[in-house]
Amino acid sequence: MRVLMVTPEVTPFAQTGGLGEVLSALPVELASLGVEIDVLMPKYRGINTENFDINKLDITLEVTLNAKNITAGIWQFVGKNGTRYLFLECDDYYDREYLYGTPEGDYEDNAERFVFLTRAALELALYQGKPYDVFHSHDWQAALTAVYIRTLYAGESLFRDSSTVMTIHNLGYQGIFWHLDMPLVGVGWEFFTPKHMEFHGKLNFLKSGTVFADEVSTVSPGYRSEILTPEFGFGLEGILQEKGDHLTGILNGVDYSIWNPQTDPYVASTYSPENIQGKPICKAELQELANLPLDPGPPLIAMVSRLSSQKGVDIFAEAFDAFMRNDVQVVVLGTGEARYQAIFTELAEKYPNRVGAFLRYDYGLAHKIFAGADILLVPSRYEPCGLNQLYALKYGAVPVVTATGGLTDTVDECDVDADVGTGFKFFPPNPLELEKAVSKAIRIYKDRPDAWKRLMKRGMNKDFSWNRSAREYLLLYERAIADRHAYFESIEKA
Repeated sequence: MRVLMVTPEVTPFAQTGGLGEVLSALPVELASLGVEIDVLMPKYRGINTENFDINKLDITLEVTLNAKNITAGIWQFVGKNGTRYLFLECDDYYDREYLYGTPEGDYEDNAERFVFLTRAALELALYQGKPYDVFHSHDWQAALTAVYIRTLYAGESLFRDSSTVMTIHNLGYQGIFWHLDMPLVGVGWEFFTPKHMEFHGKLNFLKSGTVFADEVSTVSPGYRSEILTPEFGFGLEGILQEKGDHLTGILNGVDYSIWNPQTDPYVASTYSPENIQGKPICKAELQELANLPLDPGPPLIAMVSRLSSQKGVDIFAEAFDAFMRNDVQVVVLGTGEARYQAIFTELAEKYPNRVGAFLRYDYGLAHKIFAGADILLVPSRYEPCGLNQLYALKYGAVPVVTATGGLTDTVDECDVDADVGTGFKFFPPNPLELEKAVSKAIRIYKDRPDAWKRLMKRGMNKDFSWNRSAREYLLLYERAIADRHAYFESIEKA
């Protein structure tokens, strides 16, 4: 089976969230199952070709957008198991400081930038002259791939048998643009209807990909159920309901070759479920980095997050004073909306020697925080899957999470008397419920240390590796291919 994944980001080349980490691990795992995988993404300014041994190929692609002829080059990095990462070079679109926009807002030409990515994906396939069995699009930036195969490129024999899969990593980001971008997209106005690409008078990339794809997936079974409701569907619940059995929830995984306290080069001392003596050393290092007292007694509560309303950052901030009535230390790592960065700056000043705020993206520090923290907070209003709670479990940082989406799927409520569970869940997502869940965790941490160690070890022994998820994606590809064959059979019968 031959698959082309189209994505706006891949770790470690370029990343803003969990999508990048998924595209780093999933293709490699699929390749280990015998799938021939190519992954196409933009060649952003921050991608250092020498650091990653990325080489330019003798390929030039040409795409016409709105009567404007655009050319692009292709670079290549060969990863594990022969996975090929391909980088679309077009400096006018991708040679910028940020991926999607500045702190002041999105780039005004994002529609054009990602129309070009999806058109280039198909032009690359035509250039190679070897068909892909599956085109797999990730999020709104890659969503039009499925549209083009069934419209603008429908007459290309190379794509006749190709099937399409669309993965929604976060329905809250849909790629919505004004209707006059339809000529830029290049498909006919007959598709600008509520049944296809139109959304309240505007053009919706994610909706378009969802409608045209043979199979649609999202990143946890819990989130799959939630997005069928008005509360979490962001206006697309009807379209998603229509997909029926062609909408699947597949839980994200963890690359334990990277996220593992037994082998992690970033942590002060390695440790395992069988021997956790290194974790207090990691806690002490984190306290030192955050300018906190070197005291093993108080629980160290951490949050590693994009600072946004979706992530429940405001909920955490509103409950903060209540947390401080306990003997606890808090560390926050993240960047995002300026108002939230200001709030945590103020809280760190308000509670000196008790709060450490790192308002930046710092990959290595994230590893140190998972290793040093006793409790990790994930108070998201909604969470398609979430990776931080999975990292926390492996590192023995007990998660306190909202009972939503993938958080519900991956964290089992602790019953300390029955000696079961891996963390603590609360709902609805508000400061009072968060405070109650954290207070419960603090009580067990302080009053029942042996039970707390068993709780930690249960989480550390959980297996959320990518192998299981990759096998589910392989089945999804096979269903998509069967969908395409069924389509041709229906035409022949007609």
